[in-house]
Amino acid sequence: MQYRKLGRTGIDVSTLSLGTEYLINIPQEQVVSVIHKALDNGINYFDLFFAQPEFRDNMRVAFKGYRDKALLAAHLSSTDNNGQYERTRDLKLSEEFFNDFLVRYNTDYVDFIYLHNSDGQEDYDLVMNGGLLDMAKRFVKEGKARFIAFSGHTVSTAQQAVESGEVDVLMFPISLVNNAIPGRKEMLNACVKHNVGLVAMKPFAGGKLLQKDQIMALEHYQLGDSKRDIQKPAEINPIQCLSYTLSQVGVSNVLPGCKCIEQLDEALAYFDATDEEKDFSGIIQYFQQYVTGECCYCNHCLPCPSEINIGLTMRLLDIAQSDMTDEIKSAYNAMQTNASDCVECETCMERCPFEVDVISKMEQAQKLFV
Repeated sequence: MQYRKLGRTGIDVSTLSLGTEYLINIPQEQVVSVIHKALDNGINYFDLFFAQPEFRDNMRVAFKGYRDKALLAAHLSSTDNNGQYERTRDLKLSEEFFNDFLVRYNTDYVDFIYLHNSDGQEDYDLVMNGGLLDMAKRFVKEGKARFIAFSGHTVSTAQQAVESGEVDVLMFPISLVNNAIPGRKEMLNACVKHNVGLVAMKPFAGGKLLQKDQIMALEHYQLGDSKRDIQKPAEINPIQCLSYTLSQVGVSNVLPGCKCIEQLDEALAYFDATDEEKDFSGIIQYFQQYVTGECCYCNHCLPCPSEINIGLTMRLLDIAQSDMTDEIKSAYNAMQTNASDCVECETCMERCPFEVDVISKMEQAQKLFV
C-alpha cells in the first residue's frame, strides 16, 4: 500500500481507500469479508455515509477490533427514511443520526465529519451559515470528531469551501468523465494552496467507465455544444481509471466502491500494475469536454415518493441499452417499484447534482423493460 498526507490534517491515508455505498443491503458476512480484506491490505480510510441501521450494524461488526487501524468518515445530515437514504438540513435530526453513528459503530469519535452533499449556492450558504458547520465545530470541540470535511459535486461551491478556511478535507468526484469540467483545475490548485486534503470519489463514474462497448449519450454540454453520443473505448480498466484520478493535482486518496472481494482485488491490482497498464494517455482524448446530464448512480436524488431505487434503475437501463440479458430483466422485475411507478413529480431532478433528466430516463426504462 502507498500513503499520502491528507492536507493539513497531517494524516497518512492509503492512496487506495474504500467507498462503501455498494456494501448496503448485502449479507453481513460479505460486508465483513470486504472490510477485513481492505484492512489486511493496508487500506485505512473508509467513507461511511449511509445511515440505515442494518448497514451501520454490519459495519460495527466489520470494524470490531480494528478501530485503531481505521479512519472513519461520517456524514452529518445523511439520514435514513424508512430504509431510503435521505439528506436533511434539520439540525436536530442531523445530530440524532450522528450520535446514532457513534453508538452503532461503538466508537467515541469519528476521524472526519462531513458537511454532506452540498451543491448550489443557496444550500452552501445554508450549510456554512445555518448551524451545520457550527454543529460540526462543536463535535470537534467535544472530541466526537477530529476534522471537518465537505462533500459536493459543484466546482464553485467546493472551491468556496476550500477557500473558507473552515474545512480540512474536500471530497469531490474526480474521474475521466469530468476531466475538462470548467473550473476544476482552479479548484484542485486551491486545495494545494490552502493545504486542504482532497478525497476523490467516483473514479469509475458509478461504473459507467468500465462498461464494455458503451455509447455514452451526452445530452447537454456546459461548454455549449449540441447533443451527441460519444463512443468511448471498448476497454477501460479499473487500473487506468485509478491511475488517472491519482495523477490529478492535490488528490490524496481515491474511493472506489467495491461490493465483493473480486472487485476489491481488481482495485488493489493497481499497485502491482506496470506503467503500461496504468497508461491512460490513449483514452483521455475521449473525455476532453465535460457534460452534465450523466447519471453516476449515486442516489442523491432520493428519497422518491414512489420508493423507486433510481440509481439502480438507471444502472440497469444503461446496461440493458448496451446488452439486454435475462439477468438484467430479472433484476429489474425483482424491484418492488420500478420506472412504471414514476409519478413525474421531478423532485429527484431538483436534487440531482448532475442535472440528469430522470423523467426521460424513467420513460426509456418503461419502454425497454416491457
